[in-house]
Amino acid sequence: MGIKGAAYATIIGQIASLVISIIYFTRTKTFKLTKESFKINFGIFKNVIKLGVSTFITQMSIVAISLICNIMLAKYGALSKYGADIPIAVIGIAMKVFSIVINIIVGLIVGAQPILGYNYGAKNIDRVKETFKKVVIIATIIGIVFTIIFELWPSLIISIFGTSKKLYMEFAILTFRLFLMLVTFTCLIKLCSIFFQTVGEPLKATIVSLTRDIVCFIPLVIILPRFMGIKGVLLAAPIADILGIIVTIILVVMFFHNLAKQTKTEEDIDYQNSKSGVIITIAREHGSQGKAIGELVAKKLNIPYYYKEMVSLAAKESGLNKEFVSNINKSQDILHELYLTTAPVKYAIAAQEKAINMIASKGSCVLVGRAADYVLRNNPDLIKVFIYANLDYKIANVMKMYGDTKEKAKKNVLKSDKNRASYYEIISGQKWNDPQNYDICLDASLGKEKTAEIICEYVKKKLQ
Repeated sequence: MGIKGAAYATIIGQIASLVISIIYFTRTKTFKLTKESFKINFGIFKNVIKLGVSTFITQMSIVAISLICNIMLAKYGALSKYGADIPIAVIGIAMKVFSIVINIIVGLIVGAQPILGYNYGAKNIDRVKETFKKVVIIATIIGIVFTIIFELWPSLIISIFGTSKKLYMEFAILTFRLFLMLVTFTCLIKLCSIFFQTVGEPLKATIVSLTRDIVCFIPLVIILPRFMGIKGVLLAAPIADILGIIVTIILVVMFFHNLAKQTKTEEDIDYQNSKSGVIITIAREHGSQGKAIGELVAKKLNIPYYYKEMVSLAAKESGLNKEFVSNINKSQDILHELYLTTAPVKYAIAAQEKAINMIASKGSCVLVGRAADYVLRNNPDLIKVFIYANLDYKIANVMKMYGDTKEKAKKNVLKSDKNRASYYEIISGQKWNDPQNYDICLDASLGKEKTAEIICEYVKKKLQ
């Protein structure tokens, strides 16, 4: 069919891709698309644009590079023995071959994105480093293999696109050996740009994309030919690769250095042995002083108290970052149910439940929050307490504890209680503040001491 066949093949490929995408999005397991799904949320839209701007710049820079490169090749090619047509034809072939190499690298890093993204979100930095290191090693090997092919056997690749006159082959071989000399660096620059997008660093991703293509290559491809002729156009690429890889390495080293500072090893916390007796779980509204009340109860009964310790133990069990485990009960404003089904979150929840059960197996204690009452629901020694208070009381406490304004304190109280309720209901299928789910519900406005005393009296009667 000649050129028509190529056109028809392109159209058929696009239609087939569309059909496959539609089938996939109508048969998803973790979410369902509805009319509401297509309403634009500008908060999300803004983040998508920030993360996608690097790819947009890369695509636009390819257009700019091709345009300027062709202009310079035509100009300086006409002044050389090759003429204007041969350089433009050859560079087109070189760019096509180069795009195959780059697409392999893009496939590699995009395939690693779920691993990198999940573990970065879970603050499992060792796994991020391990995955990134493996991807870089594989990309380097791929780049070196293609570099060897381009340097030693360029004529084999060129012959795929047909043979031509001696001058054509001479320039084609020169192009592959010079223009694609440091394709390994180009691969690593592209890989790191997508990596920075994956870990939510759009600025670094943009800098990496801009440095090699816009900041370095375009000025070089304009300046070098003035001194070196047509070879200057070809040498602009490897020189831009060297400058680009230097900037990329600096940004990657800075990123992982800062990451290491943010994720220092948590203090060594272990399970405490206790006397046999009741396990007291305390669920509480934000600002009700439930933590302080739980601590008083533990002190009065002379038993261990667990609050942040549960998070640390869960982090220790799972190998996840303490901050990530601590935040899993913070409801996501959008798709929070989907968020709770993601691999690292489910892993963190399982580790948290394991830690809570282990704590309970060590004897009598007080546990505050983390849906511990639901986790230990089958424990015969369990006493479930819910601490609440009126809104004004909670606002006043939050203002005192955090120095918030009244308006900000109210907003934080309502948001925090909503988050806790949402997390609890998704985990347990039960209502968080339903009195029927607890053995005793107390109004904290009685005061910390009085509320703690009532709980202790209840425990003593329960043990009689």
